[in-house]
Amino acid sequence: MPKPGFGAVPSTKKSREARSPEAGRARELRAEQTPTERILWDKLRDRRFLGLKFRRQFPVAGFIADFYCDEAKLLIEVDGSVHLEPLQKASDENRDIVLRQLGFKVLRVTNAEVGRAIDTVLQKIAAAAQLFYQS
Repeated sequence: MPKPGFGAVPSTKKSREARSPEAGRARELRAEQTPTERILWDKLRDRRFLGLKFRRQFPVAGFIADFYCDEAKLLIEVDGSVHLEPLQKASDENRDIVLRQLGFKVLRVTNAEVGRAIDTVLQKIAAAAQLFYQS
């Protein structure tokens, strides 16, 4: 039986199979959160930041966003060193183009930025969220 107030249906094999493949992968990624993602999630969760509702490892338009705020249509990607490799960088750019064409704002920050300057990262997120609200 689902927890009261969550609006979920009881988990059944059929209900799990009806979900998108991204939903299963997102669940795995939430369980395998990186230390850097944990730092940022601690600041964003439970409407702690600007009163905005963020989700982590959330499927959006066939992709899985590290963090997503539906109210601001804002996706936040926390990139490690693998995102500096040419093939991955090209893939990220293509993904960002597709997501922007769908009306999403995409913000990329590095693991180093989150680890060394979390306040600066939060300022970037605030600016990105406000840009959405102004347009």
